[in-house]
Amino acid sequence: MKNTIDLNNFIQIAIIVEDIEKAAREWAEILGVPVPEIVHQPPKEPSENLLYRGGPASYDLKLACIPSPMGFVIELHECDQNDSTFREYVNKHGYGVHHIGFKVGEQRDAIVEELQERGYEIRMIGKSQYNTWTIMDTENVLGVNLNIKPRHFQPR
Repeated sequence: MKNTIDLNNFIQIAIIVEDIEKAAREWAEILGVPVPEIVHQPPKEPSENLLYRGGPASYDLKLACIPSPMGFVIELHECDQNDSTFREYVNKHGYGVHHIGFKVGEQRDAIVEELQERGYEIRMIGKSQYNTWTIMDTENVLGVNLNIKPRHFQPR
């Protein structure tokens, strides 16, 4: 690729779990860190700020982030039954690693375009006042989806 992703910009690994409270406690115990705060993101009205497979999406998500001193986060996600990239993954594979994320700065559009040229579809695009993300459907070849982010976002 002309616009490669720098491994130094690895920022996240996102894991879909069945029970976020249990998973957060277990991860904290295993890693010897505090149990992370669980943030509930209830569904919003479908809008252009959250697109799944090209159409507006609305789903419920619980999220917990465990920061690493190396600069990346382990994100735990618990999804509902509504259509989303997370539900699609669970229905196809069960619970597990949904995506890994990279901050790519101004290269975001060029990288997404090159990945599309390579045959990978945009699975999801999300925008908020604090963050944006683009999940590329790369799991069939890479074994995991890619989250291409213009910048790194540390949860509150």
